[in-house]
Amino acid sequence: MAIRLQYDNNTCEIGVYSKLTNAYCLVSSTSGSTNFFSGFASKLRGVIPIVMTSIGESGTIGTLCVGKKNGLLLPHTTTDQQVQHLRDSLPDRVLVQRTEEPLCALGNAIACNDYFALVHPKLEKETEEIITDVLGVEVFRQTIANNELVGSYCSLSNKGGMVHPDTKVEEMEELASLVQVPLVAGTVNRGSPAISAGLTVNDWTAFCGSDTTSIELSVVNSIFKPIESHPDFVIGDLRKPFIDTYV
Repeated sequence: MAIRLQYDNNTCEIGVYSKLTNAYCLVSSTSGSTNFFSGFASKLRGVIPIVMTSIGESGTIGTLCVGKKNGLLLPHTTTDQQVQHLRDSLPDRVLVQRTEEPLCALGNAIACNDYFALVHPKLEKETEEIITDVLGVEVFRQTIANNELVGSYCSLSNKGGMVHPDTKVEEMEELASLVQVPLVAGTVNRGSPAISAGLTVNDWTAFCGSDTTSIELSVVNSIFKPIESHPDFVIGDLRKPFIDTYV
């Protein structure tokens, strides 16, 4: 069952202030985030490291960075001290790299699971190569429902994905064939199409903004299939040799 959370008692856009993967979870270190951290810790403590951090002078870490089990990409606004803090705090197998990509809100420009990434069509070629090398994924330049900020309007795990509610069936079928997981069009936080702002997931856990309705929550649970307790494995190959599309 997906868990509802709120940031700083007044914000339901939890994906803006966190980044969840199969190998680690990042949580904003800005003031007022103690209860937010506790919400993640209640499910993840002792399973994967939960690291409090900021990027540059901002606490909107989910918007600014992109990561999966193999690596973490940071924008050019990240300080040397922040980069070192993350390298010291994350598992040794996780590559941490800062990029010079002009589109510094990497979380808005890139959506990925552990195998594939959908990226903003105008991303620098060098950034695309870094994504491949650091995250270990195959990269596809795409839009979602005519939106170039694919990271804002899509959330992916190795088990499924949710996309902008205006995504057409034909487009979902094409995207599903690229990322090789079933997809569903939906919303979070009472009708918001900004999926990644109100939702953060890995292969066994999902956290939604506190405004997410019961119907929206049921869609999240059906596509991402979070489980009640953490799995016996933490990092595993859950890739499935099938493509299915929810409409």
